[in-house]
Formats: sequence, structure tokens, C-alpha cells
Amino acid sequence: MIRPQLTNPLFAPLEDLLRRLPGGAPCSLEALNGLLARLRPGARSSGGAPLRFVPPPASDEMGYEARIHRHGTVPTRPDNWHDFFNALVWCAFPRAKAAINARHVHEIVRRGAARLPGRGPVRDALTQFDECGVVVVSSDASLCDLLRAHRWEEAFWHRRGELTQGMRFIVFGHATYDSLRAPFVGLCGKAWYRVVDPDWLAWPLAAQREELDAWLARKVADPACLRQPKALHPLPLLGIPGVTADNGSAEYYRDARQFRPRAPDRPAEGKAGSRNQGAGHQIC
Repeated sequence: MIRPQLTNPLFAPLEDLLRRLPGGAPCSLEALNGLLARLRPGARSSGGAPLRFVPPPASDEMGYEARIHRHGTVPTRPDNWHDFFNALVWCAFPRAKAAINARHVHEIVRRGAARLPGRGPVRDALTQFDECGVVVVSSDASLCDLLRAHRWEEAFWHRRGELTQGMRFIVFGHATYDSLRAPFVGLCGKAWYRVVDPDWLAWPLAAQREELDAWLARKVADPACLRQPKALHPLPLLGIPGVTADNGSAEYYRDARQFRPRAPDRPAEGKAGSRNQGAGHQIC
């Protein structure tokens, strides 16, 4: 069984949580519930029920999202890396996770009442972010614009120093954390860009995580955000400085298997524009 490589900088948002778990990872539901109680006492679902991690039910007529919303029970398979990381993200970002759950439930009810088939674009976008999301936080809007435009070599190599100093890549998606145990060529996240004051980048990790949890919860609850999967942007994770030693040359970013140009028919949605003061700004 492959254990998380804590030297990978993309594990930083969960590193202190991983170190608090007795006996390593993945761990028992008892240990996960204990971690949740210590870190997030009083954490609740979007329906107001106390959160806890439980074994998956034998049958689930209620549905995954409705069960979390109504009862606060997050189905979690023991000794399963994917579910383990999902539980850790609940511990790290409980308000954002609850907001995602609430919007899923709202969409299920809305589409059912309207007799609309399938999951719909909003639920697809929510799931992509929940599984593979990366919040890219920067004090320099132009760096965000370069990555949105798929100008990979310019951002990751020619402006490498600025990017390293002025940008943070905060993985949210639990499936991405699972994949980072054994990163592979082509591993891609779904980026949500945010521009902040430079001071934010110097905050302690716990403070960044707390503020980002609240920010994400507000954004996810906004019906204007995450209306379709294209609201998120592909981000080749192995291009981020420090993630792999292989990306130490300009030639690395010319490999089209990972660093593809933006499709001509894809608009450059959500340009960062000028930087707002305070908590930051992101256009949905």
C-alpha cells in the first residue's frame, strides 16, 4: 500500500492532519471521528445534523447527498484511501464541503420538481471540484491569467520565481489527494483561481485554511458560481515547481501530453483583472 509522500508540497493543506492520526493512514473511523471532534467541534451538515463518519449502508435508497444533509453521516469505507482523503477534507474544510452538499441537494430537488433528466451541469461542476479541485491563490492576477490561457512554459518556467513566491496551490479534491500518492504524467486538477493581498500568503497554514473554508462556502452557495464544469480550468499538477524534480527545465513544459494549448473554442472565462483589497476576488 502506497503511503502519502509528505514531501510533496501539494499535501501541505492536510499535512498537520495526517501527522495527528495515530498509526498512520488510512485509519479507523474512530480515529477520523476523533480528529473531527478535536479540530471541528460542533461541525454540522448543511441540514444542521452533527457530522460523523460511518460505514456505508448496505443499501442507500435515500442517496449519498441526502443522507449527509439530513443525518450528517458521511459514508466512509474503512481502509479506503479515496474515502480517507474525503474525510480529511471534511475535517479541513467543513463549511465548504457542507456548502457543496447543500447545493447538490438543492439541485436534486430542483431538477426533480422540473422533471429534468440526469444530474445537470451544476452537479457535474460541483462533483469535479469536490473530486479534483485545486484553489489557486495568488497575489498577482497576471499569473492566474497565464495559467488560464494555458501559457504553461511562460508561467511555470519563465516566471518561476514570481510564481513560487506569489502563488499557492491548495488541493481540495479528495480524488486528487489519492492520485498524489503515486503521481503520473498527465495528472490534472480543476483549478479555481483567486487573487488576494500579498499578506494572505504569509499567514500560517491554519489561518489560510480557515479563511479559505469560509470563502469557498460563500462562493459555492452563490448560484452564479460553478454553473457548469467549464467554470473550472485544467491544471497539470506535475508542472507546479517542487511537485516533481523532472520539471526543472523549459523543455519539460513543451510535452503536449501534459501541457496542452487551450482549445480555440474555449473562452478565457473569469479573467482575474485587477486585485481587490481584503480577502481577495475571483470572478465566477
